[in-house]
Amino acid sequence: MQMKKIGFLEAFSIGVGGMVGGGIFAVLGLTIDLAKGAAPISFAIAGFIALVTVYSYVKLSLRYPSEGGTIEFIVQAFGNGLFSSFINTLMLVSYVIMIALYASAFGSYGSALFTGGDIPWLHKLLSVSVILVFTFINLLGAYMTGKAEDIMVFLKIFILLVFAGVGFFTIDTTRLSPQYYESVPSIVTGGLIIFLAYEGFELIANTARDVENPQRNLPLAYYSAVIFVIALYVLIAVVTIGNVSFEEAKKAQDYVLAIAAEPFFGHAGFIFIGIAALLSTASAINATIYGSGRVAFLVAKLGELPRTFEKKIENGFEGMIILALLSIIFALSFDIENISVAGSIGFLIIFALVNLANFRLYKQTGGCRIISGFGFLLSITAVGVLVWYNALHSPKALQTSGIAIVAVALFVVLYYVVKKGNTLSTFIDKNLQEDEEKNVQS
Repeated sequence: MQMKKIGFLEAFSIGVGGMVGGGIFAVLGLTIDLAKGAAPISFAIAGFIALVTVYSYVKLSLRYPSEGGTIEFIVQAFGNGLFSSFINTLMLVSYVIMIALYASAFGSYGSALFTGGDIPWLHKLLSVSVILVFTFINLLGAYMTGKAEDIMVFLKIFILLVFAGVGFFTIDTTRLSPQYYESVPSIVTGGLIIFLAYEGFELIANTARDVENPQRNLPLAYYSAVIFVIALYVLIAVVTIGNVSFEEAKKAQDYVLAIAAEPFFGHAGFIFIGIAALLSTASAINATIYGSGRVAFLVAKLGELPRTFEKKIENGFEGMIILALLSIIFALSFDIENISVAGSIGFLIIFALVNLANFRLYKQTGGCRIISGFGFLLSITAVGVLVWYNALHSPKALQTSGIAIVAVALFVVLYYVVKKGNTLSTFIDKNLQEDEEKNVQS
């Protein structure tokens, strides 16, 4: 039976839902602490990098429509050897970091709602509990939770739009003036640390085979989703800074969005945004466990997406349990700044390579090498700036990234040796392989 195709709105929702997860709730306070009044500029900088990278994703998605998404693009550009295996595993670890980040944000807002502040033991307990709960739900099949994802996306976007729309009329504009800007490196770093808040647009790539009229709907979905989220994030940053002093933002760094709602909604606003944060981060944890994280796990284990992909996902107990355990370790072992830096570095490296993939495959994709080359240089420069700044100001934040990358490298090399050769297939998605073979024959 042929599955029903999805249209522009569904693809757009997937991209927006992937981006507006726990990231904006988790790291907004950190960005304000770094950039002060220039935090909206920080969000715009990170959004610009994402927007340039979207060009490569559009071209590659149209040429290689695959459920493998990003990993398919890497394999087609760089082959199926050790390097691509490393990048796939790095992506898997990056998803683990994302789950840990969402769980940490859930713990912060939950603790603030229950006690009025961030109580460390309650924060940790809630972080672990939310991962365990949604892992258990996914092990049961997560049918109802899967159906609820669209509703959750609508609710969290609606709440944030209400927050931004109403709060805009009570802002103190003086805090947004250049006199309250931090240095350029701090402003740029403020954007790069929260880059992970934009990473979800790449989920559209995994749906490329199922999008109707892809030549029109895929580019439109990619670009409109990223532009919409850039505008939303910048507006949220403006409203937050305009309603919360820098001292208050630093004190309530992990749940600053809830504090920012109090001037115009009162204590009800604190509760309103706090509940929205819980729903949003829980939804993001569920979606990551159910979706892309397990895709990366299946590819790492089997080398390709099997024909029984849906069945594997439904019964992917092993992948879910491993993802959950690793996420709990990260959530308990590292603070939010550390895992934010690690997650951003991971995805910046991956997006740099996607830009490079489109640069290398420009004849196949019909892409402009100038744009994809610029995207590669932009992403790599961003990694360098992020590493340099944290080496000077927060070396502990780099330890998490170093541990993750070294662990991934050692694991992949050992696994590669044990497997005695390629760990990935020449095509991640067998359907794409069949399409390519038919094209060659014709």
